[in-house]
Amino acid sequence: KTAQTDLGPPTSTVQSHKPHFIAVHCQEVGGKNYEASMSHVDCFVKELLSSDAMKEYSRARVYLDENYKSQEHFTALGSCYFLHESLKNIHQFDFKAKKFKKVVGKEIYSDTLESTPMLEKEKFPQDYFPEVRTISHAFDLVNIHLFHDASNILAREKSPSVYSGMRQKALGFVLDRITDQRFEKVPYFVFGDFNFRLDTRQVIESLCSTATMQTVRVGDTNEVEKLIFRESENDREVVLQLEKKLFNYINQDVFRENNGTLFLQFDSELSCFKERLHELEISFPPSYPYSEDSSQGKQYMDTRCPAWCDRVLMSATAKDLVLKPENEEKYLVYDNIGPNVCMGDHKPVYLSFRLTAGAGKPNANKHKCCNVQ
Repeated sequence: KTAQTDLGPPTSTVQSHKPHFIAVHCQEVGGKNYEASMSHVDCFVKELLSSDAMKEYSRARVYLDENYKSQEHFTALGSCYFLHESLKNIHQFDFKAKKFKKVVGKEIYSDTLESTPMLEKEKFPQDYFPEVRTISHAFDLVNIHLFHDASNILAREKSPSVYSGMRQKALGFVLDRITDQRFEKVPYFVFGDFNFRLDTRQVIESLCSTATMQTVRVGDTNEVEKLIFRESENDREVVLQLEKKLFNYINQDVFRENNGTLFLQFDSELSCFKERLHELEISFPPSYPYSEDSSQGKQYMDTRCPAWCDRVLMSATAKDLVLKPENEEKYLVYDNIGPNVCMGDHKPVYLSFRLTAGAGKPNANKHKCCNVQ
């Protein structure tokens, strides 16, 4: 999520899977303090392009929205695409010219993305997505960053939360836009920070089923400031403290045990899109909110309930591409990057699979693709 992320884990993932096509979607380019940190982004990209792990990727397209002074249009999104030298005749769609153009060399588009012809960019309140159409099969790659939960207290008030409803509306807008009649319909991958959260109310009811709740209010407004859940026995031990930006549970190991699969039952925001978006089985721990202390790579912060915010989702037709018979189990991987290393407050998530270039043609070549969020 930040420009200071160590290149080690991402490039080691590249070296491990050896993909021929890499798509990387970033959010909050420049970090939380982007005014002070944006100057580091260009250095980071240049270091990435010149690294030993990327030397066989002869073509690249990098799109960085760095113009934070234009608040009306600023998205802080970054989309990076790398093509291995073995790939031939790869074309990218020009949304203004409405035709495909051959990808040659390495190009970086930064500052503002408003005039970039290779991006179809849309805005929905705080939800933005640039769309890139590329590769020989013709599929769309959509970078996305949806609304977050501003307050744990408010998120707990009802099930599903008000924030979940906002994200549902925004994602519906995105899907309607990328499947409308302006362009030919093709398979699409949507990957980024969806900010999907566990159902806060249900999670707390599960974690604190035997606890009693104490409500602390602000004196002059009577607004709820803090919720304290205590065991009925065990000397009234505090199990959970909940504030606007505090989720301090007594044992956060439960979110890591068995990769947190116990809590997938509360991960329901995608359910209303089950006919439009698909995902491979999740087998990694919640991707957020990890400690930003470099010595605490596996530790969650106590700011939010851990959740699978970062996802790689796809249309039904894209899922058909991913699950083709040539995708043996060893080639199909949906996982996170740097599980034991500090990667910022979000662990990057990636999907690696094989795709046959020129499907249906004699002697078609098989290539590995890697989508990274």
